Amino acid sequence: MINFEEEIQRFKPSLDVDQIEDAIVKVDLTDMHDIMTQLIEDAIKKDDDKQ
Repeated sequence: MINFEEEIQRFKPSLDVDQIEDAIVKVDLTDMHDIMTQLIEDAIKKDDDKQ
């Protein structure tokens, strides 16, 4: 029979899981809001340059 308490004590998470977690958190994802904000800022800057 499996002793769950013993198994939990011996459990160690995989290093791969920790590495993946760090990579996901550090990824800088550009979403649609970021793209639209940048386009608007660029349009405003071009309009200011024309005047």
